[in-house]
Amino acid sequence: MSQVTMTVNGKTASGAIEGRTLLSQFLRDSLKLTGTHVGCDTGQCGACVVHVNGQAVKSCNMLAAEAEGAVVETIEGQAAPDGSLNTLQQAFQDHHGLQCGFCTPGMVMSAAALLKDNPKPTEAEIRAYLSGNLCRCTGYHNIVKAIMAASGQDVSAIAAE
Repeated sequence: MSQVTMTVNGKTASGAIEGRTLLSQFLRDSLKLTGTHVGCDTGQCGACVVHVNGQAVKSCNMLAAEAEGAVVETIEGQAAPDGSLNTLQQAFQDHHGLQCGFCTPGMVMSAAALLKDNPKPTEAEIRAYLSGNLCRCTGYHNIVKAIMAASGQDVSAIAAE
């Protein structure tokens, strides 16, 4: 066992880990931040996306030890300090960008990374960026609308699927 320390959602977090402990396991099991979902354990679905030092990563593909000293943001850290939804989360709610909700944390975290790098993405850019995130319920249409709305763009031009 070894010790790992990182900043998670603005707070210092430490814990004992085995060398094979994945970041997703550390967040969920040790820190009880269960908003980070694990869907496939292979990095295919994107449900486990978190930000590490400002970059979107699939936490089921990263060892917790690799996050030593890093700044990690999870879906739990996206809401405002008073607990209200941030602009992106509210857009997902307003535009029905979720159904069962399993993929939603990863989608929101991926979308937040996209909007940080590209504040006004096109529909095609959003769809390309989300290609590493799987949703079995929504068909992506409303997720794309939510992301465009969060970026302040008119969503009426998005063709219905």
